[in-house]
Amino acid sequence: MSESNFWKTVKRNLPSDCHATRIENRHGGGVPDVHIVWNGFAFWIELKVMKGNKILLSPNQIAWNSAYCRKGGVSFILVKDPRDKSIVLFDGSQASEVFDKGLDAKTLYHGSCFKELFSKIGAWGLGVGD
Repeated sequence: MSESNFWKTVKRNLPSDCHATRIENRHGGGVPDVHIVWNGFAFWIELKVMKGNKILLSPNQIAWNSAYCRKGGVSFILVKDPRDKSIVLFDGSQASEVFDKGLDAKTLYHGSCFKELFSKIGAWGLGVGD
């Protein structure tokens, strides 16, 4: 599965009251793929499809997510594992750990249900996330 196809799947499963903008940035810089506003909660999502056992984040993506989260922004890394068709959510502040440890990094969600995934993200937006 490509990241483009992964985005199509995510988009189909977004809550109806989300406003999502896909960012097509081919010039680097590390800005995540999607910006979402949901019930007043704004956040970014970097989409990744695993290649083997690795979650490939560029140095720019790691730096952008780390800096953004340090300044109080919210970003996530959403990974599709084609081996078992699961989706895995990480806090963007963990970008370096996600690159180093892959699925062994601390996850916010690991499963296959988009409803559960967005429930977890919604709880985060209400200040009750991990």
